[in-house]
Amino acid sequence: MTPDHAWALQAEGLSVSLGGQPVLRDLTLRIAAGRWTSVVGPNGAGKSTLLRALAGMGHDQGRVLLQGRELRQWGGRARARTLAWLGQNQTAANDMSVYDVAMLGRLPHQPWLGAPTAQDHAAVEQALRQTQSWDWRGRSLGQLSGGERQRVLLARALAVQAQVLLMDEPLANLDPPHQTDWLHCVQELVAQGTTVVSVLHEISMALQAQDLVVLAQGRVLHQGACADAGTRQALEQVFDERIQVREIDGQWVALPRLSPRSA
Repeated sequence: MTPDHAWALQAEGLSVSLGGQPVLRDLTLRIAAGRWTSVVGPNGAGKSTLLRALAGMGHDQGRVLLQGRELRQWGGRARARTLAWLGQNQTAANDMSVYDVAMLGRLPHQPWLGAPTAQDHAAVEQALRQTQSWDWRGRSLGQLSGGERQRVLLARALAVQAQVLLMDEPLANLDPPHQTDWLHCVQELVAQGTTVVSVLHEISMALQAQDLVVLAQGRVLHQGACADAGTRQALEQVFDERIQVREIDGQWVALPRLSPRSA
């Protein structure tokens, strides 16, 4: 039996309804510590709702555990230092500088009204350099394009230096080169022991993770290593066989199925 400390996050009997409609249905899930897990599924499967529940943003029934302890048992600051969150369409004041936005990620580490320390400044610089945002650190957020803003918001999440990092559609507005930069950043984080959970529409990018969670109608259809044949089969199944997963140059990629699968 795997000890609880091997799981960064656990969801047990998780149910969530939005507007009176069930979105997650008695869902149970375990996320291994120190690995990258991607969550995929068709529109309406409950991917973003699941990530929000794992981040402690509400559920109707069940419980969520962070490093073996229920989220409600964590103090707010301790949880914010341990689990960082990058959600869809997150915002910050347009008149804030890029540097100050990234510094918001250090608030869980600072005493009330305390000035940033040298460690805080070092963490912000590292995060901005990781996201190729350092050169515009003095610019205001309102001066940036959508892709540039996304990179700054990612830097804010990275600046927390949390042990668990949840990201919902982190590649939104990023062009292919910066999507590749994001991939390398995640791989570096995992190599350092960080647990990363991402919701991605980019299936080929999701397949670069170590583990895949396939959601359908608010339930886990499959969870397993991306390298497993069963995982790839579940992925094709959940998208009604309209994609095919193939290995190209040593990487698994999702391609459109241009003709009906032969019987």
